[in-house]
Amino acid sequence: MKSISLIQFLIEERRAGHVNAELSLLIEVVARACKRSAVATNKGALGGVLGMAGSADALSMNIQGEAQKKLDVISNEILLEANAWGGHLAACASEEMEDPQPIPDMYPKGNHLLLFDPLDGSSNIDVNISVGTIFSVLRCPDGVVEPKAVDFLQPGTTQLAAGYVVYGPATVLVLTFGHGTHEFTLDREVGSFVLSRRDIKIPEEATEFAINMSNQRHWEAPMQRYIGELLAGKEGPRGKDFNMRWVASMVADVHRIVTRGGVFYYPLDAKIKAQGGKLRIMYEANPMAFIIEQAGGAATTGRERIMSLQPTALHQRVPVFLGSKKEVEVATRYHVAADGAQG
Repeated sequence: MKSISLIQFLIEERRAGHVNAELSLLIEVVARACKRSAVATNKGALGGVLGMAGSADALSMNIQGEAQKKLDVISNEILLEANAWGGHLAACASEEMEDPQPIPDMYPKGNHLLLFDPLDGSSNIDVNISVGTIFSVLRCPDGVVEPKAVDFLQPGTTQLAAGYVVYGPATVLVLTFGHGTHEFTLDREVGSFVLSRRDIKIPEEATEFAINMSNQRHWEAPMQRYIGELLAGKEGPRGKDFNMRWVASMVADVHRIVTRGGVFYYPLDAKIKAQGGKLRIMYEANPMAFIIEQAGGAATTGRERIMSLQPTALHQRVPVFLGSKKEVEVATRYHVAADGAQG
C-alpha cells in the first residue's frame, strides 16, 4: 500500500472540495507545531521541561486557576508562534489564556479562528504517560476585523475541522473535516505525518468504559444507576461484563475509543455542579464530539447533543459522555428519564 502523507491527503481533500487552500495551510501549520511539541515532550527531563512553571514561591497559573506545567507554557507558545504569521488566521484562543490572541498587525489575516488545548493531560507529564493537543477550527464571522471572544462562541456544528495529537510511544494525529475521521502517524525518520487509518468507524456497542471512579460518591442518581449496572457485569441487568480504563488524559482515553471502541464519561457531580461540568466546551468537548460523531459514535452532555449547544463563554464547562453510540444512548436515556420523573 502506497504511503499517503498528510500534505497529500490535504491536497486530495482540496480537490474533493472539502477544504480550501487557507484551511489546508492552517492544518499543516498546526501539525508542524505539534511535531515541535512532540520533540519537547519526548525529551522529558533531558530537555528541562518537567515540573511546574514559575517559581516555588509563585507558581504560574492559567485562566482556569490551575497551576501550569512547564510544558503547558511551552506548547502554548509553540502554537501561538507557529500560527501568527501565515495569513490563515483571524485570531486564536487557548485554554491557557483568558482572552483570544489577535494576529499581530504586521502580518496578513485569514478567515479562520483556531481554538486549542495546547497540552491536554499535563498532570501526567512527569510520570511519562501520554499527553496531547486538541484543536478546533471555526470560520471568522463575516465583516469581523478584530475578533473578540463572542466571535468564537459558535455551536460545535459550525466547526470546519477538529483534531487531536497524542504524544505517546508513537505521535498520532486524528483529524476530521466533517467527512469521516482519519488517523496519521508521525514517521520520525522522515519527519512527516503519514495516513495510517482512513475513515475510522467506532463499534456501536462497548464493553469498556473510562471514568474517574473517585468521584462516584458525588454523582447524580442516574449516573450511579448506570455505572452500578456496568459493575454488576453478567449477573446484572446488562448481562455482560465491562472493563474500566482511566488514564486521566482525555486524548489518551479518547484515542483508545477511536482505536477499539468504548465510552468516556466525565459526568456532572456535586463538586463541579456550580461550574457546569469539568471539561471545556470550546477546547475539549466540541472538537472531540466532532471527531467521535464523524467516526460513527455519539457525544452528549448526558442530556443533549454537545455540538448542538450554544456556547455562552469562551471557557464554559460541560459534562461529557462520548464514544460507542449505543452505550452513550443508554447513559443519556437514564439522565433524561430521571429529569422527566423529577419534572
